[in-house]
Amino acid sequence: MEIRPTTDKDLDVFVDTLHAAFGRFPETPAEGGSGVWWSALEMDRCLLAMTADGRPVGTAGAYSFELTLPGEVLVPAAGVTAVGVLPSHRRQGALSAMMRHQLDELRARGEFLSVLLASEALIYRRFGYGPATYTQRLTVPRHQAAFSLPRARGTADAPATGSDTGSVELLRRSECGEILEEVYDRYRRAQPGALSRPHRWWALHAGQPPISPAPRYIAVHRDADGVPDGYASYSIGEPNTLTVDETIATDAAAYTALARFVLGHDLVTQVVFKHVPTEHPLRWQLADFRAGEVSGDTDWLWVRLLDVPRALTARGWFTDGELVLDVDDPFLGEHGRYLLTVRDGKADCVPTDREPDLSLDVSDLGSVYLGGTAPSTLVRAGHIRSHRPGAATLADALFRAERPPHCLHWF
Repeated sequence: MEIRPTTDKDLDVFVDTLHAAFGRFPETPAEGGSGVWWSALEMDRCLLAMTADGRPVGTAGAYSFELTLPGEVLVPAAGVTAVGVLPSHRRQGALSAMMRHQLDELRARGEFLSVLLASEALIYRRFGYGPATYTQRLTVPRHQAAFSLPRARGTADAPATGSDTGSVELLRRSECGEILEEVYDRYRRAQPGALSRPHRWWALHAGQPPISPAPRYIAVHRDADGVPDGYASYSIGEPNTLTVDETIATDAAAYTALARFVLGHDLVTQVVFKHVPTEHPLRWQLADFRAGEVSGDTDWLWVRLLDVPRALTARGWFTDGELVLDVDDPFLGEHGRYLLTVRDGKADCVPTDREPDLSLDVSDLGSVYLGGTAPSTLVRAGHIRSHRPGAATLADALFRAERPPHCLHWF
């Protein structure tokens, strides 16, 4: 089995092999090759697994993203994608060989984080990835969509429910590409767990709505000065259901105004918000708390640390403290023990021979890294071993983020 890098000339072979691995047939791209998700593939970051007689049997790729860490820190992250092996060649080591080759390449590029969306949860933990952000679907019947009256005055972080002084404008997707790109970029820079959407994705219409050319209505929120600061992308289908692909807002007032707009739409029986962060306040804003039915609670972004000290010193921190982490990386055959010291929002992380406070797999470190999974949860689950009383409680305080991490981007 040979694992080799690809070039632009390999695009058709790569796409055909990937689709065959999943039993699908490729869509027909629009003129110029845009409008399909794979039009944004970076062929200099893709791999093909080849048999001895030169037949392609597996694929793996990566995108160049920025990931927002706690503390509004932006760092490069490889977005692993397009991973597949033909049914005829599974369980023969092709996938493991590609993943190991890819991790070596990422390190050679100087990258210390990689992320992915896992098609199957059982596959990627063994390669060192852990679920780090979560999302859920919220369904609200139209007749139960009334908002409650605010019981507290607004703050800079959370304006009161009825305090919005902006406006909402309805546009078609084809009319507002630049607005979507600009608003999303402002949003993702402040949201832990969010990924960048490179300009070429928007230009090529690569991905899911509202990036793709699929017809959508866009509710654009503008602040009191007329500057766009939020949008909701939606469509209406049977049975009279309004489905919101994503709601992007740079503050709570804009989000609330957009939610009010779609929940007030005539001639629909229910509104479905496809991607709502856990602990989002929308359910609490409804007069009837039970009106918001949560479903599809699932993992989204998985994180893998390739350089533990670099990763831990890159993010922002909100509590001072000191922990010794004993980290095992069985897939790469590596093991390290690190002293993590946090002072005034910055961390220092160095190798140590001190006794550990916590022992954990690199996949579990990926899960807690963005603040979306409490270390104590993984201690109780038997994933992380705590060696002294209070270590898990301190780890919870250290690894928390300013707000729950969330990722909307599909890749």
